[in-house]
Formats: sequence, C-alpha cells, structure tokens
Amino acid sequence: MQTIRLLVLSGSMICSSWFVFAQQDEQLSLYNQNPLYYNPAYAGSRQTISFVSLARFQWVSFSGAPQSQWFSVHSPILNNNMGIGAHLLNDRIGSRNRTSAYVDVSAGIRLNKKGHRLAVGLSGGADFMSFDFSDLTVTDPNDPYYGQRFSSTKPNLGAGIYYYGDRHYIGLSTPRILEAKFKDATELVTGLNQRHFFFTAGTVIPLNSVVQWKPSTMIKYTPNAPLTMDFNMNFLLYDKFWAGAMYRFNESMGVNVLFKIKKSFQVGYGYDFPINGLMRYQQGSHEILLTYDFSFKQLIYNSPRYF
Repeated sequence: MQTIRLLVLSGSMICSSWFVFAQQDEQLSLYNQNPLYYNPAYAGSRQTISFVSLARFQWVSFSGAPQSQWFSVHSPILNNNMGIGAHLLNDRIGSRNRTSAYVDVSAGIRLNKKGHRLAVGLSGGADFMSFDFSDLTVTDPNDPYYGQRFSSTKPNLGAGIYYYGDRHYIGLSTPRILEAKFKDATELVTGLNQRHFFFTAGTVIPLNSVVQWKPSTMIKYTPNAPLTMDFNMNFLLYDKFWAGAMYRFNESMGVNVLFKIKKSFQVGYGYDFPINGLMRYQQGSHEILLTYDFSFKQLIYNSPRYF
C-alpha cells in the first residue's frame, strides 16, 4: 500500500494499532467534562446554560497526528423536564478533516425525593468529511490518489440514556447510529463510519471536610476493534480544585487538573503519554478545557455540579 493510502487509513486507527477498522471517534482524557459529545441525554442536566470548549493535541511531534477541537452548549427547558443543546467538532488527522455539527434533545423524569433523574436523548446532524492529497510527497506520481481532493457529507443520528444524581452518574450511548460509507473521487469506498458504543460512570465520595474522591470510567466498544477502557481517579479540594490521574487500558497514562476560577468558570488541563509502541515516536498528548455555566436565577444556595 502506498504512502497516500496509508494516510487515509490512519484516520481509523487513532485508538488502536491492531485493526484497520478500529475506533474512529476522537478520544478524550477529560471525557467527564464534555459528556454531550457522546451522550445527547446529558443535555440540560447541569440546570444552567453550560458552555464547554476543549482542544486536544494528540501525539505531539508525530507527523500528521490528530488535532481536535470541540464546542458545546446546552440548557434545561420546560421547567427542567427537557434539555436542548448543540455541539460542534473539528478533527484533523493527516490529510483527512472531519467537521461535525449536531443538535441534542433530552427528556427526563425525577425518580425519587433525592433528586435522582433518568433522561433519554437524541441527536441529529451531519459529518462533513474532506480529503486533500494535493500537498503530499509520494514515491509514485502515478498513484491514482496523487493530487486528489474530495469531500462527502453524511447525516447521522445519535441516542443515549443517562441516570444521575448530585454525586453519581451512569450513561450508555451511541453518538452515530448510521454506519455511513464515504467515497473518493474514483467512487471507491475509502472508509466506513463505524457505530460506537459508550458506557460511562462516575461518583463523588467525601473523604473529609476538605477532600472528595471522584473516580470515573469510560468503556468504548466498536465492532471489529479492541475494547477500550479509560479510568480516572481525581481528588477535589474545597470544591475549587481537582487533580488526578488517568489510565487507558494497554495504551496510555496521564494526569489532569481543573481549577474553578469563579463560581461558574473553570479551566482544565490534561496530559497523557502512550505506554505502547508509540512511546518511541512522539511526546504525548495535551488537552485544554474551558467551561462556563450561566444561570438566569440567583439562588441562595446551589448544589455543586460535579458532572
């Protein structure tokens, strides 16, 4: 297989080095701060107008490495019985660029007096895929992909379920139900948008009056790809600052921190580095996070939002 074709296929190998049709959705170390991307049932759950902006720079110093940017906004409506939101994504790896735009809607019910809720959600939008091989160096100028540019737009749907309270959550979702095929300029199928399934869970456990323990996990499943499991162990101090470590099974380890500058504004940073064969070729991955929660109501007391 020639250099250009290898670059095309690399887009589906972000999360695994074992299978060509591996997990294709962008991976996050700060996944528990951006749940709307993979679960539309999360929309409105923070009971504020919530903004999240996140950028990930993966495999620094690795040529053609993934770079991803997310932005999301969501809010409760109809007396907190429903939620509505939207999220945008731009992801680039090698010569492939994907821009996604989705609208998210959720509906939930209160299950008990403790405020535990169960929500279901749907999302709808489109993925805009483009490939640009015009600026690549190839060994064979007769390669049919040499100098080619092509793009494709595919609509899609997502669904999820989310059970949560003030100190815990469990979610199950698939952000892209349709397995869309993408074709190049020669009408050959170049990729298949695989269906991904996400299971997430987390809780907050008080250790004393100052410190709280916040473990969380994400398990990702894609047909014909290895199961991916992320584990985060964080500690919160004074509900203002948290720091911890993450482990991605057989792939990477890292650290992350988050600081609440004001009551509604947070800044976070994550760094992870591979523990597999890739560790010899790059210098780890960086994530930068900004969140802002805006509320129309000035309440005398607001329960801290941990998720």
